[in-house]
Amino acid sequence: MDPKKLVAKDRKYLWHPFTQMRDWQTDEVPVIERGDGCYLIDAKGKRYLDGVSSLWCNVHGHRVKELDTAVKEQLGKIAHSTFLGLTHPAGIELAERLVAIAPRGLTRVFYSDSGSEAVEIAIKMAYQYWQQRGKPRKKKFARLTNAYHGDTIGSVSVGGIDLFHQAYRPLLFETFAVPSPYVYRWPTGSDPERVKEESLRAMEDIFRKHHEEIAALVMEPLMQGAAGMIGQPGGYISRARQLTKKYNVLLIFDEVATGFGRTGKMFAAEHERVTPDLMAVAKGITGGYLPLAVTLTTEEIYDAFLGKHEEFRTFFHGHTYTANPLACAVAVANLKLFRTKKVLKRLQPKIRFLRERLRDFYRLKCVGDIRQVGTMIGIELVRDRETKEPFGSKEKIGVRVIEQARKKGAILRPLGSVIVLMPPLGMSAKELERLLDITYESIEEATPEGV
Repeated sequence: MDPKKLVAKDRKYLWHPFTQMRDWQTDEVPVIERGDGCYLIDAKGKRYLDGVSSLWCNVHGHRVKELDTAVKEQLGKIAHSTFLGLTHPAGIELAERLVAIAPRGLTRVFYSDSGSEAVEIAIKMAYQYWQQRGKPRKKKFARLTNAYHGDTIGSVSVGGIDLFHQAYRPLLFETFAVPSPYVYRWPTGSDPERVKEESLRAMEDIFRKHHEEIAALVMEPLMQGAAGMIGQPGGYISRARQLTKKYNVLLIFDEVATGFGRTGKMFAAEHERVTPDLMAVAKGITGGYLPLAVTLTTEEIYDAFLGKHEEFRTFFHGHTYTANPLACAVAVANLKLFRTKKVLKRLQPKIRFLRERLRDFYRLKCVGDIRQVGTMIGIELVRDRETKEPFGSKEKIGVRVIEQARKKGAILRPLGSVIVLMPPLGMSAKELERLLDITYESIEEATPEGV
C-alpha cells in the first residue's frame, strides 16, 4: 500500500503509546515495513539503524535465522495452550535455562507477558509472602526516586517519574522514596562516593524507622533506564542488598531493561554478585521477537505459598497468554544464541569502543553528562554546562535531535533532554561507529546556535 495512505489510516484509527497525538497528525511518520540485521526499513525503502533495539528488546538483530526457525517449528506443533493446569515442553525448557543463568539462589520461574506485569507480580508475591509468614504489618514498599517499573497500577505506585505518573497519584498506594544516587544532579555535589553514601544513609534511615511495615525495596540495578539512564555508583546495589537483609526487607530487582547482556553481563546483579529475593525480566528474553516476561524467586519465597487447598495460600494470579509456547520457544533459541555466538564475550570490545568514542561528545557545549553501563547510554543535554541549566520542555531539544537522526538514517529515542542509545548487542563495530556519528551530528545540528 502507498505509504501516504498507510499514514492517513494510522492517523484516522490509532492511538500510539507515550505520544502526543495532536503532534502526530502533522509529524513525519516512518512506516516500518521490515527489518534486516540491525536495520529497520520503511515502506519507502529507507534504511535506519535501530539505535534503541526496538525499545530495548532486540538482541541479535532482525530476521535472525535461528529465531525465525524456532517460531516456525513451534507453529508446526501448537501456537498456544493455557498454562493454568497444563504445561508444555518449551515452557519447561526455558525455565530450566533461566534458572541456570540467573543469580544463584533464584530457582523458581513465574511467566507473564510484559515487564510491567513481571514487576506487578513481584510486588504481589512480596506482599502475600509476608502475610503468609505471619508479618501482616509488612504491606508497604520502598523505591528509588526517578524510578520507572512499568505502567500498571502497582508498578506505577513504585515508580517516581512525575511526567508519567503524576496524573494517576490518587489511584496509587503509598511508598517510601529513597533518593536515587543521581550523581550529575545530586544536591551536595557530584562525587560518586559521597552521593552513594548519602543515598544509602537515607535508605537506612527509612528502613530503621519503617522496616516492620516495609515488604520490599524495588529497584533497577546499576542503571535506571527510563529515568534518563541514571547510573548507580559502584558498590551501591551490594550495599542495598546488605541493608535489606539487615532490616528483614525483601529485595526486588527490576532487570527488564538491564537484563540479557545490556550491561555487559547477562544480568546487572552479576556485577556485584547480588542475588535479590525476586527478579523481573522481559524485553530481551525473546531476542525482541515476542512478548514474554518472567518473575524469578528464591525457594524461600516459593515455599511460603505451599499449603492445603483449603488454606488458600495459592498465588492467585495469571494471564491468558502466560508462558505462550511460541514466545517460550524463541526465548530458548535466543539463550542458545548467547552461548553459541559467545555474545557477551564479543560484546566487551564494543563496550570499550563506545566508552572511548563517547568522550568526543563533550566537544559539544550542550552535552552536560554522559552515562554508560555496557551498551546502555544516556547523553544529557543542557543549556549551560557550567550551571547545568536544563533546556525547557517547550524547546523539545530531544525531539529535535531524534528528528535529525531519522533524516540521517538512525532511530533514536529521547527521554526529555536525554538522548538514549541502546543498540542491539549484535550491531557491528562499523554500524556502532555510524550510529555514534549520526548521533553526534544530530545533536550538533539540533542545538540552538551558541549553546
